[in-house]
Amino acid sequence: MKQTATALTSWAKAIRKALDAAGVDSARLFVEAGLDRAALDDPNARYAVDATTRLWRLAVAATADEAFGLTVARYVNQTTFHALGYSLTASTTLREAFERMLRYFRLVTDAADLTFELDGDRYRFAICPPEGGAQPAPEAIDAFALLVVRLCRGLYRREFSPVAISLRRTSPHNLSAYERSFRAPITFGDTQNALWFARDVFEQKLEGANPELARHNDEVVVRYLAQMEKQNLRARVHAALIEQLPHGEPSQEKVADTLHMSPRNFQRKLAEEGTSYTELLNDTRRDLALSYVRDPGYSLGEITYLLGFSDASSFNRAFKRWTGQSPSAYRSSPTQK
Repeated sequence: MKQTATALTSWAKAIRKALDAAGVDSARLFVEAGLDRAALDDPNARYAVDATTRLWRLAVAATADEAFGLTVARYVNQTTFHALGYSLTASTTLREAFERMLRYFRLVTDAADLTFELDGDRYRFAICPPEGGAQPAPEAIDAFALLVVRLCRGLYRREFSPVAISLRRTSPHNLSAYERSFRAPITFGDTQNALWFARDVFEQKLEGANPELARHNDEVVVRYLAQMEKQNLRARVHAALIEQLPHGEPSQEKVADTLHMSPRNFQRKLAEEGTSYTELLNDTRRDLALSYVRDPGYSLGEITYLLGFSDASSFNRAFKRWTGQSPSAYRSSPTQK
């Protein structure tokens, strides 16, 4: 059974930048989506895709911008996708860059699959969400599709555009934003999210080709993926707890069910990794508490709710156990200002 999908938090960082630029309170939306903003400072951290999908929806509603995905794409930089971004830019051809993207895409997210194939005299690149599973926000697809086009323009020529694009999303009212961004024929309401590119362009050697640099960053990606697989269960438990804590302290059985595991197997897997559900619950609450208390935008009452404590006294006792201080004393400490 498919595990909870995750994505690099750097993707959400681009969303935050776009929200801030639009004058929207991004901190509040992150809380509503159930996302820990402190994770944005860790280039290796990951969020549950369900939560980032909620963030997309909240962001679109707050900005009233149905082309918000296109806006977010402009806040993505080379480091957004870890070492993979450097590998892509050092590729010998666009075809090699896209083949590399397919090979290592799970570093970015495991919420969708990619396909890349020769279709007559064109290459077809498709973004394929899981059948029957939770679907990513249309704006997330918009953003990724534009990122792909911007990658080609950066590596080849600024005036480059796809031959054609098809998107499953409904046709937006603001068509001009899509026409300006993609500069290619677009079909909305299609059965697929796909882009077609001219074959000859994709097989030309790129000026910035650097096979040695590409291989070096491929090695970094491979090491990250190996570590990600090792820590996957901890990350999934952490993501599930962040999502469920605002509704009260979740039981071990509930989290196990969320991860499609039996309670016994869940407990055994955690023991194999040298931890326990109680330890992960405590660690998650502590990390979130320190992040929230440092942020004056949250009241102590809100933090108590977000961490799933039944009352303020329970939160105060736990916080004093973690830090030796009450939440209010910790917040007013000169070292936290």
